[in-house]
Amino acid sequence: MEQVPQYVSRSVPVPLRNRVPWYKSTFPTYAGIFLWVGFYLKLAEPTIGYASISICLSGLLVAGLLCFGLYYFVPATLGMQTGNPLYIVGTSTFGTTGGYLIPGLMMGFLQIGWVAVVGAVSADFIMKGLNQTSKTLSSILIIVWIYSLGWVAIKGIHYVARVAKFFNWIPLIMIIIVFYANKGGIENYQPSHHQGMTGFLNVLTIVIGYFATAGAAGADFGMNNASRKDVILGGVFGIIGGTLIAGGLPILSVAGYLGRNAGPQSYDYSAAIASVGALASIMFFLFAAASMVPTCFSSFIASNSFSTMLPKIPRTVSTFAALTVSVLLAVTGVANNLVGFFSLVAASFGPICGAMAADYILSGRKWSGPRLGINWAGCIAWLVGFLVGIPEHLPGLPAAWVNADNPSGLFSFIAGFLIYLVLAKAGLRPSVIKEPAGAIDVQPLQTR
Repeated sequence: MEQVPQYVSRSVPVPLRNRVPWYKSTFPTYAGIFLWVGFYLKLAEPTIGYASISICLSGLLVAGLLCFGLYYFVPATLGMQTGNPLYIVGTSTFGTTGGYLIPGLMMGFLQIGWVAVVGAVSADFIMKGLNQTSKTLSSILIIVWIYSLGWVAIKGIHYVARVAKFFNWIPLIMIIIVFYANKGGIENYQPSHHQGMTGFLNVLTIVIGYFATAGAAGADFGMNNASRKDVILGGVFGIIGGTLIAGGLPILSVAGYLGRNAGPQSYDYSAAIASVGALASIMFFLFAAASMVPTCFSSFIASNSFSTMLPKIPRTVSTFAALTVSVLLAVTGVANNLVGFFSLVAASFGPICGAMAADYILSGRKWSGPRLGINWAGCIAWLVGFLVGIPEHLPGLPAAWVNADNPSGLFSFIAGFLIYLVLAKAGLRPSVIKEPAGAIDVQPLQTR
């Protein structure tokens, strides 16, 4: 048998007896992802600032369908079929050696950014709840928040999973309250600009960018499901439903806030929260408290990624080195550019999902098994897709090309999908390892 890395040979699939229904796993997980305030905090200005509310709501529906069909379904199905996480099922698309970086270490690197973003948003909400503006206090909050919750992620993530079932729904209650307080002004709202297509495409860009990493991680969620039905229902309610509710109610709230002329003209969702009145300070604290769960989970994913792919470095050392980078990104304000960060995520994981979808189709809609070494079809597809996803950062690219590459996250998926198909047909895929360690009979899972 060919030699394979330890991270592949030591992988143990989740047995059927440990699988759980969609409403206990995939659905609440994805619903919680969308209900985090960072998703909709800056959602309104690039969307309803340019297009009518109806156009933006239709954009949310289309975005939810795209996230489900293109970014989530294949990774989740492969996770369900094999019982293995993303870094294992990804070895078919990128190879056992290529998988170290894509998606192995890359997932960890992007979680550094996510921890920074969540930490920055959480500290900002605590500051708003305290009615403080001190940069020093904000920096202290960020440092304490990220390091303390990072430690919890290493030592007690099982406790976080328990409270997540409760914390996930706190934002939903507050979203409904903010919507109710501002609904009276919705009919009076008019967008500042009248560029319907721009607003629609911005919805796709933000939602896809926000979701891309979670879509690829569908393998990690799907491996806990027992059937195709669980994968589909968990995605429909968690992703499509989550997009519409967690995206729709906040932009309606911001529109209502602006239509009411209830305060300073701002498209930031925090302005709509502040307009609630006496409850606003408490709500800022509760939104921050609900951010504890995504901070812990992102820290845990980063920790797992680095400890799995770099086993010679102690887990605590690699994790706290990553958390230090997160602190620096948050304290310096780099993490405040939410839309820009979402675009980078889409550029990074869009082509991963695209290449995986192409490999899934070529393999007869199942996992072929790990491929030895580097799968150049996957790696080249990712590189081309990544470049397609960052047009604004490519020097010398004509402005017309940059404007045409919108939504770039969607085009990066398409590029990864098509390039992989072409290169795989051209013979750039290495052979599949026979009888890989940890393999299981997937047929019972497909027919349950």
